[in-house]
Amino acid sequence: MFTGIVETIGEIISLQKEQDNLHITLKSDFTNELRIDQSVAHNGVCLTVVAIEEDLFTVTAIKETLQKTNLGDFQVGDAVNLERAMKLGDRLDGHMVQGHVDQTAICKQVSETEGSWLFSFEYDPALGNVTIEKGSITVNGVSLTVVNSKKGGFSVAIIPYTFENTNFKKLQKGSRVNLEFDMIGKYLKRLSENYL
Repeated sequence: MFTGIVETIGEIISLQKEQDNLHITLKSDFTNELRIDQSVAHNGVCLTVVAIEEDLFTVTAIKETLQKTNLGDFQVGDAVNLERAMKLGDRLDGHMVQGHVDQTAICKQVSETEGSWLFSFEYDPALGNVTIEKGSITVNGVSLTVVNSKKGGFSVAIIPYTFENTNFKKLQKGSRVNLEFDMIGKYLKRLSENYL
C-alpha cells in the first residue's frame, strides 16, 4: 500500500530483457535503506526489489505489467517517481494507492498558469474506469485531485513543489502515463453495476 506521495526521483541505469521480463536497474538516494523482497512504487507500479548493489537496485517487470503500464517505454537515463510502501501508523498524506495500475493515458495538453501547471489527460473509457470532480487519481504514482472530469479525460493542477520533485517536469504533450483510479470509486462502481 502506498500514499501517492513521491519520495524521490530515481534514474534508470540499465534495462535488460530476459524472455518476456524486463529487469530495471535504478539509482536512488534511498537504495541504502532498501532490502531484497521490498515493494517500491515506480511511476505508481508496485515492483519487488530483487537485487541491491551499492546505490543501485533492480526490479523485474513481467509481460502483463509491461502491457498495462508505461514501463515498457523506459529508456536508460529516464527519471522515475519512486515511493516505498507506507508504514502502519504513518500519516496518509495522499490517498490509498495499491500500486496496481489500471491503464495508461496520454498527456493532451500542458498549460502553465500563474504559479502552477495544468496537465490534461485522455484515457480509453471502454475499460470502465471513471474519475469524479475533486476525486483522487494517481498519475505516474503521484496522488492528485481531479479537475475537469469528463468521460475518458481529466486534468490535474500541479504546484511548483510537485513539478520540481516528480517527473512531471519531464512530461509533455504525447507522453504516456500510468493511471491508478481511486480504490473506493472502483469498488462502488463494481457494486452499483450489479444493482442497476
